[in-house]
Amino acid sequence: MTDIDLTRSAFWRLSEAERDQAFAVLRAEAAPRFFAGGSKLEWGLPSGQGFHALVTHADVTEATRRPDDFRSGQGAVSVMDLPVEFNEGFSSLLSMDGDRHRRVRRIVTRAFAPRTLDQLSGTVDKVAAELVSAAVERGEGDFVADIAAPLPLRIICAMTGVPPSEYDFVLERSSRILGAFDPEYAAGHPDLATNILTAGADLVQLVDDLVRQRESDPRDDLVTTLVQAEIEGERLTRAEIASFFILLLVAGNETTRHAISNGFLLLEDNPDQRDLLLADYGRYGGSAAEEVVRLTSPTVWMRRTVFRDCELNGHQYAEGDRVLLFYWSANRDEKVFTDPHRFDVRRDPNPHVGYGAGGPHHCLGAFLARIELTAVFRELLHQAPAIRRTGEPDRLESSFVNGIKRLGYRIG
Repeated sequence: MTDIDLTRSAFWRLSEAERDQAFAVLRAEAAPRFFAGGSKLEWGLPSGQGFHALVTHADVTEATRRPDDFRSGQGAVSVMDLPVEFNEGFSSLLSMDGDRHRRVRRIVTRAFAPRTLDQLSGTVDKVAAELVSAAVERGEGDFVADIAAPLPLRIICAMTGVPPSEYDFVLERSSRILGAFDPEYAAGHPDLATNILTAGADLVQLVDDLVRQRESDPRDDLVTTLVQAEIEGERLTRAEIASFFILLLVAGNETTRHAISNGFLLLEDNPDQRDLLLADYGRYGGSAAEEVVRLTSPTVWMRRTVFRDCELNGHQYAEGDRVLLFYWSANRDEKVFTDPHRFDVRRDPNPHVGYGAGGPHHCLGAFLARIELTAVFRELLHQAPAIRRTGEPDRLESSFVNGIKRLGYRIG
């Protein structure tokens, strides 16, 4: 604990308990720790260009709600500075600021209004029921491949108009983008950048083909909605639609997949909470979904760049400083959450930052993720209360995503 180094891949291979201890030490320090660049840094930053680690709930929420001081345009999902085209091409809204961000977000928000997503809840329920039913018939398998991955994948593809024939294509490319640091997903590719760029280019081509089709043959899907959407004479460009869809297909698929997988482990390891849900899912299902997101924090961090010299909770930051918002740590802050490491499906209030912490970059897909999580755990408890894991999870090697690649299960 005296040699904590968040920049080393070795740190992210530690057990969850060991990382928990490290972040508890960082939260207790008088000021956010700065992790310098140089020879030790494995994220590609030159010497001296490291980052401040914001690990408390107060720091993460305050920085999030001050977008004029802590900006995303130099990259939200990369510690390194990357070209604007790269940032916007792969993370769309996440790496935009100001008027440009507001313009794109207000157009795409229509597709994620609660009323719109409410109409989708029946489809989510149906898919969740089908997947769990198939798992029950199978009796055993890989929980990620059989349930956690296909649910959000099928829903996001159905929303966007991606045909079933392309589901495996989308899953493989999105896994390569968010799992690029994992040796398994890096295998066969010359370097990290090439791996990400080629996977992204494949998705861009898929989306571009869909956009062309919908321009001449409109349908009842999200592609058509965005192609036709217009506010005060403004429309999204084809490039903006493509980059937003990459964000949807990757983030909307991967993060919920990992929340479901890690949530299954939480139910396994906390039989008292499983019993509460079995007894009254209608009462606790929604709060259980929130607690799963809090404790699993599928997105571990996001980056911001200080736009101008400023103060945050008593500490000074200079223009150009990088800060990383560690949601995973903020969601375990002892000053905010009673018994923060306990999985409590009755936790209320639960001001977690698993979907961000408010502000203009709050997750557009939060409502959809809640629907999916609530549906899949309801079906698991209803159809397969005897489901159990077999062995330990095969975890994704990543500092950015708290992911599981494989997890065996048996029913009965």
